[in-house]
Amino acid sequence: QVQLAESGGGLVQPGGSLRLSCAASGSVFSINTMGWFRQDPGKERELVARITSGISTIYADSVKGRFTISRDKAKNTVYLQMSSLKPEDTAVYYCNAEVAASRGPLMDYWGKGTLVTVSS
Repeated sequence: QVQLAESGGGLVQPGGSLRLSCAASGSVFSINTMGWFRQDPGKERELVARITSGISTIYADSVKGRFTISRDKAKNTVYLQMSSLKPEDTAVYYCNAEVAASRGPLMDYWGKGTLVTVSS
């Protein structure tokens, strides 16, 4: 019974900023990687950013220099700070985490998604 709860999506003007949050709750024993994906209608879901249990990160080329991923292990929470937003960033953003529940193996969990709309 692991759930990922996203928040922070909404409407923002081009050049603006948003900060997404995702908290894991339920039967969480440990979390390995956490990350963010996004998807627009007619497009394949793509990785936006990912962070390991440490501080190693990976970003999509399209967001490098504009987005920053971070995490708070004590709160089982991952953040995505987005700046210099472009209309092309408009998408449903999904939180993803590799979670071990009840001392079991790591499993892939997904949030329900939060819509980010960048428009003037």
